[in-house]
Amino acid sequence: MTKVDFYINEKKENNGRFLLACRLVEKVYRLGHRVYIHTDSPEQSQAIDDLLWKFKQNSFIPHVTVDADNNGETSILIGHNAENELEDDVLINLSRNVPGFFSRFHRVVEVIDQDEHERIAGRERFKFYRERGYPLESHTISA
Repeated sequence: MTKVDFYINEKKENNGRFLLACRLVEKVYRLGHRVYIHTDSPEQSQAIDDLLWKFKQNSFIPHVTVDADNNGETSILIGHNAENELEDDVLINLSRNVPGFFSRFHRVVEVIDQDEHERIAGRERFKFYRERGYPLESHTISA
């Protein structure tokens, strides 16, 4: 069964949710997992793509968007389409909604920050998973 982890960023910072997502992607990548980062839009996909290149000095996380020609050659994919059939290891959800394909993944990571709209959407996603019996864990990130 898919394990779902919520990471709540308590820091108030610009792009806090995306920065935390980058740190999580780096950690998961270093542990040898394959990751699909799901966003709401092409603009969000581009924003996380750009941030992964520069969020940390001397860090290199190879990644591409799902629509790239070489999307099967890297372990980090970014997309916003309704379905991604290329990955099933770790899903990092940056969308406000639960993706319909989430249960195909071994692990789902939900990233929440201090934005009130984001917190409300995060609570709804938590409720969705809990009502369906998925194992949930919450992690508060304060530093």
